[in-house]
Amino acid sequence: MAGVGGQGVLIASECLALAALAEGFEAKQSEVHGVAQRGGSVVSHVRFGPKVFSPLIPCGEADLLYAGEALEALRYAHYLKPGGVVVMDERAIKPIQMPGTAAQPYPDNASEFLREKGYSVFCIPALDKAIGLGEKRCANVVLLGAMSKHMPLRPESWKIALGKRLPSRILALNLCAFEEGLELSRVPTV
Repeated sequence: MAGVGGQGVLIASECLALAALAEGFEAKQSEVHGVAQRGGSVVSHVRFGPKVFSPLIPCGEADLLYAGEALEALRYAHYLKPGGVVVMDERAIKPIQMPGTAAQPYPDNASEFLREKGYSVFCIPALDKAIGLGEKRCANVVLLGAMSKHMPLRPESWKIALGKRLPSRILALNLCAFEEGLELSRVPTV
């Protein structure tokens, strides 16, 4: 799971681990958020199954990549196994350029590039849906709902996880956001 600081990647990864635990799986999570508070990259590995020995996923072995935006999907796609699934927000968050450096063009064709590599790519308008619900901060849960469609976990387990991780005052909104994501993930985008 990858994104930019402030997108709620760590909350989303905690919810995934909690949903797996609710189903009786063993789950392990690891996170790296270095310069996240400055708009930097945030990445979290989550592994679950009958027995998990390490939270870190080796390159080329991840089943699914959750990406809060296109550049992060490109940055971490090497973790996916052949034929893996990418669920990403369609928005672009362009990195801040340091003064005096040449601006690099932002990749406009991330989803096409990833499809050419053989991945199933689902571009989700997560931020737009979250804004439509009245709270842009639940975009991570919209994306989580879209991702859940591609995981062997029951919807009830996700609801338990969201209830454990989120404060009660925002739970109903986030359950709606999760449902929005489920609906958006029915068919790969073109």
